Amino acid sequence: MNEDRFERLLDELERWNRKVSLTAVRDRGRMRALHVEDSLAARPLLEGTRVLDVGTGPGFPGLPLAIAEPDREFTLLDSNSRKVLFVQHAAGVLGLDNVTAVRARAQDYAPGHRFDTVIARALASLPKLVEIAGHHLGEGGVFVALKGRYPAKEIEELPAPWSYDVLELGVPGLERGSRHAVLLRKQELRG
Repeated sequence: MNEDRFERLLDELERWNRKVSLTAVRDRGRMRALHVEDSLAARPLLEGTRVLDVGTGPGFPGLPLAIAEPDREFTLLDSNSRKVLFVQHAAGVLGLDNVTAVRARAQDYAPGHRFDTVIARALASLPKLVEIAGHHLGEGGVFVALKGRYPAKEIEELPAPWSYDVLELGVPGLERGSRHAVLLRKQELRG
């Protein structure tokens, strides 16, 4: 049952967090809302079978999404070795054979293929995100940038060939209007 796996994920996060700082959030209820529920809000936005979570930190949104979506393959990417170790540990404990944890910077990562969905949560501004990780998106794919408040200024600074849609996300336990997803797509440039 997925609910048990989410609780086990939070158990492991709390246990590791006491020894190694993985997240500033210490309260179990806040961890549930800010990490698990916030991650799962992106579930309907995923496309295709290959998902790249850029700057996953201790596995968010990738681990909750991998629990909820066992038929998709998730690559969780971060440059912090202790966070990648936690992701590997958690994926093993939870029996998530659809998760691959990789220690690398997005701009240096070379998997040999592109992804149907690239997702990032609170990692960088939209222009910076597409600069460092946009090349990982396959043709016709979607780059899901999870943000807090509506990122109007960042949207204005998006370079061509990126188009966007913005959705407000409802996250249980969080204030209405406090979470948004920017769906970025590469547009064909016509010459």
